[in-house]
Amino acid sequence: MPSVPNLPDVVLWSIPAFLLLTALEVVSYRLHPGEPAGPVAGYEAKDAATSISMGLGSLFFDALWKIPIVAVYSAVYALTPLRIPVEWWTLLPMLLAQDFFYYWSHRGHHVIRILWACHVVHHSSRKFNLTTALRQPWTSLTGWPFYLPLILLGMHPAVLAFCHSVNLVYQFWIHTERIGRLPGPVEYVFNTPSHHRVHHASQGGYLDRNFGGILIVWDRLFGSFAPETEPCVYGLTKNIDTYNPLRVATHEYAAIARDLRAARDWREAAGRLFRGPGWRPPVPGPAFGPASAASTAPGTVPGASRTAGAAETAETAEAAGTAEGAGPAGPDPSMSAAS
Repeated sequence: MPSVPNLPDVVLWSIPAFLLLTALEVVSYRLHPGEPAGPVAGYEAKDAATSISMGLGSLFFDALWKIPIVAVYSAVYALTPLRIPVEWWTLLPMLLAQDFFYYWSHRGHHVIRILWACHVVHHSSRKFNLTTALRQPWTSLTGWPFYLPLILLGMHPAVLAFCHSVNLVYQFWIHTERIGRLPGPVEYVFNTPSHHRVHHASQGGYLDRNFGGILIVWDRLFGSFAPETEPCVYGLTKNIDTYNPLRVATHEYAAIARDLRAARDWREAAGRLFRGPGWRPPVPGPAFGPASAASTAPGTVPGASRTAGAAETAETAEAAGTAEGAGPAGPDPSMSAAS
């Protein structure tokens, strides 16, 4: 593989800033905790410790997953005749291209359950602060196929890794409630704390919106944008109630395993894996008219991608008499999973 310029490790260089900003945010909550009944979630020691533990664990597991990913990317890069030169003037277009494919990777990790099982980790906290940005999955082997087109177009794997790191670092500062809305042009183009609060919310029309990494224009273009209009309720529609990092990392995989064991046939098993996180199979029963047919129709329940297991969610929805995924925050919306 041809050599490339020695690109900096932006994550490593950013660690002091991560620590400083987190300390400042903690102090700000000590000095100005916010209204008791207001939307500010603040910090909780156990929650923050879990988020940090997930982040530290992800460093180890990501190093393992990089071995096969780099091998695949290197092989594909060697096969393609295309080459994008690594110059100062090409880095910005390549960063924008990576951000575009990040949008689709992130969106895919919300609408396909086996991918959501990885990304759900990042949404599992009911707090929203800078430590939430560190709550990263340990099974991040699922995102690499989304970026293969960039390798085929001639982007060097090392440059792709650099762009991914820049995207990750950018998203750190938007995990906060301490920054309100920014000037209109900034809010229109970039992903901001306001937009990302919506992405982490679990209620109503906020569910599964605002997938952009650096830019929010992708959401505006592809119909997944929602503005912040009401206080956000964070977490999953069915929260997992644990601070155990291992359970946080694996709870959705365990739910999928339970659903696969209970599956009646291969179609249901495939649906449990590859349809939306809230999908459920048709319920057997008589079909004497439109009402019966509607009651047994398969599909993904709107807004159910923040659930902690499709089978559990279906039971909760039937008991509550509401759409699946309404969770602690009320009725759902939508469609949907990366940072």
